[in-house]
Amino acid sequence: MTDLLPVHIGTGAVIIGRNEGERLRACLKSVTRELKHVVYVDSGSTDNSIDIAIEAEVEVIHLDLSIPFTAARARNRGFSRLNEAMPDVEFVQFIDADCELLPDWLTTAVAFLKHNDGVGVVCGRRRERYPEATLYNWLCDIEWNTPIGEAKACGGDALIRKTAFIESGGFRDGLIAGEEPELCLRLRRKRWRIWRLDHEMTLHDARITHFSQWWRRSMRAGHAFAEGAWIHAASDERHWARETLRATIWGMGIPVFGLTLGFAEPRFFLIFLLYPAQLIRLMIRDKQMSMRQRFWHAFFLLLGKFAEAAGILKFILGRLLGKSSRIIEYK
Repeated sequence: MTDLLPVHIGTGAVIIGRNEGERLRACLKSVTRELKHVVYVDSGSTDNSIDIAIEAEVEVIHLDLSIPFTAARARNRGFSRLNEAMPDVEFVQFIDADCELLPDWLTTAVAFLKHNDGVGVVCGRRRERYPEATLYNWLCDIEWNTPIGEAKACGGDALIRKTAFIESGGFRDGLIAGEEPELCLRLRRKRWRIWRLDHEMTLHDARITHFSQWWRRSMRAGHAFAEGAWIHAASDERHWARETLRATIWGMGIPVFGLTLGFAEPRFFLIFLLYPAQLIRLMIRDKQMSMRQRFWHAFFLLLGKFAEAAGILKFILGRLLGKSSRIIEYK
């Protein structure tokens, strides 16, 4: 392990994963070269992930799987153990095991937090390791490219101030997705700010090779929209209400309306022309891409509304039947 820079002395890391194998090895190597205090939370790996973590000399926590798994619960468990082992920790880098922390990120991020007391969370540019490998990886890489500056939310890779994390109550254990924006909402209510730096942060290896994986990932997003909107329905901000409504209209409302009325009165089938019109609108909006890229990006944004609507429906049915939400896995 290399000598630590003074700026990293008060910083620890929490890594969560399952069956990540060599991707976990790369993740651990990237983190332990800069940080001494690292906790890896494993959620039932059946490959050699545990051995890899032990070899890297980090603390390993086995998540209790008698309780349904969520990434939120894994991160909270890792944070609790890190805080016990390192009471003087100031900042915690959360990172998923399929990601690699890039050099200089911690130096930049920690310095930013030290000089901006009101910022509770800082994140940077997460990139796909192999965006050219599949169309779905490329779509993920575009998704990670969020605006620079003050933001409403961060993703799973982020450096969080310990006092802000504790004050906000940490992640909501029961959320199967969307736990980071939900935490950021509560952080902002406590007057903490979230900041996206113009700096490379992590490499992510999605390995989405099949349409079914992409579909389930989009379903999970829809479920997160609906659950987030349900939890914070009474708030002024209307957390994810717009996203839920948009997916419901495009993914369910228009098809149901058109098919229900169209067979009785064929002119109602004209409502389906809204889809090519929306496709063109989205293509015009993506000015930084080639025409081919614009088409595929717009096409999958539009198609994704059907998957998101399926996730919303899954959440609604679960609420009506009194069933707890179960994680929607795509790997």
